[in-house]
Amino acid sequence: MNSAKRLAIFDRLAEALPEPTTELHYHTLFELLIAVVLSAQATDKSVNKATETLFKVANTPEALLALGEAGLKRYIKTIGLFNTKAANIIRLCQQVLSHHQGQVPETREALEALAGVGRKTANVILNTAFGQSTIAVDTHIFRVANRTGLAPGKTVLEVERNLDKWVPKKHKKDAHHRLILHGRYTCLARKPKCQQCLIEDLCEYKDKHKL
Repeated sequence: MNSAKRLAIFDRLAEALPEPTTELHYHTLFELLIAVVLSAQATDKSVNKATETLFKVANTPEALLALGEAGLKRYIKTIGLFNTKAANIIRLCQQVLSHHQGQVPETREALEALAGVGRKTANVILNTAFGQSTIAVDTHIFRVANRTGLAPGKTVLEVERNLDKWVPKKHKKDAHHRLILHGRYTCLARKPKCQQCLIEDLCEYKDKHKL
């Protein structure tokens, strides 16, 4: 795919989604961090349902520590991998308090040092909370990047690096959310809605005319 086509794709996505953002519900940066940690291998919908109750009871590092691992599990037991996530979140709260004065750190290195925070989670926080032009490659973005020909790659890291290299600079900050939303609602895994897709004529998906 050439640069002119990539620019046209992102221009159209930008016109359709002028102010894209995460679908996770949060009011503070710390709430966002917890929600993103919980969202690994889980839907935003399931996370929002759990945090709607959890954050009314505990939405700070101190409050979550007071709740304890067992107490936290009661609120997040409907989310996948809740046992591991509960343990990680309690450790994360201790780390945020002891190393960052209770604040969400602003660097990749510091974020990835937190329990339960990998590269993808760090990218989401850097982009959504701090406005950095990072792209967190989830299953939706991986699929869209490969299927459309926008930034093909065999691994998540390869796709991330190709997107970082090829996404037009003016669109890089919001590319993360636009690609996720496009994959979530249009470029579906099993039955992509090619006939309704606003970039159908620019997409290089070979099987779109068979749908």
